[in-house]
Amino acid sequence: MDIATLETKLMLALFLPGLLVVFFTRVTFHHFVGLALTIALIAASVYAGYTHNWILYAADALSLTVGFWYATRMVKKARRLGDEVDE
Repeated sequence: MDIATLETKLMLALFLPGLLVVFFTRVTFHHFVGLALTIALIAASVYAGYTHNWILYAADALSLTVGFWYATRMVKKARRLGDEVDE
């Protein structure tokens, strides 16, 4: 594998899964569904052979964790603001 390709894949693995979790959470209004859809996409890319390095797996996991944490905060804040509007 070319080193430039590894660097590019590492940068994408650090940011893209987290952004996808947040995006899918915004679309589906549920953070667990957003996480499940993102994990399904990552599993499909691993199965297709695009990811084949343990560093990339770890970067994906880190990004998923941060994205899920942010999406959970985002959902809780939206629910809290929604409850305040209803009162």
